[in-house]
Amino acid sequence: MLKGFRDFIRRGNVVDLAVGVVIGAAFTGLVTQFGNSFLKPLIQVITGGEKVGGYFEINGARFDYGAFITALIVFALTAAALYFIVVAPMNRLNELRRRGQEPEPEAPSEEVVLLTEIRDALREGSSRRF
Repeated sequence: MLKGFRDFIRRGNVVDLAVGVVIGAAFTGLVTQFGNSFLKPLIQVITGGEKVGGYFEINGARFDYGAFITALIVFALTAAALYFIVVAPMNRLNELRRRGQEPEPEAPSEEVVLLTEIRDALREGSSRRF
């Protein structure tokens, strides 16, 4: 795993890494809000209380196990979603590439082909003038 990360850094994909961090932060916010909006009320309904989980005290030190359980659930959901949405499909694509069965890229749309032809014609026309 570290070898793959080292190769990634050596390739200079800092932009990819930055995009991954931003997407990860946004996704974490989404899963956290899911936990606050759905999991906490569900736990409250199940436990019949107004608090989520609870806490206990020993010698005046408060141990908030309810918040820990909620954070643990949010972490598990985040990790599972990232695995099934990002990691598993990328592993499958890499496996297909290793076997030489990489799916063919989609053909460009007619608009893209037309715009490419216009761009090439403009380049050709501008080079003829000089």
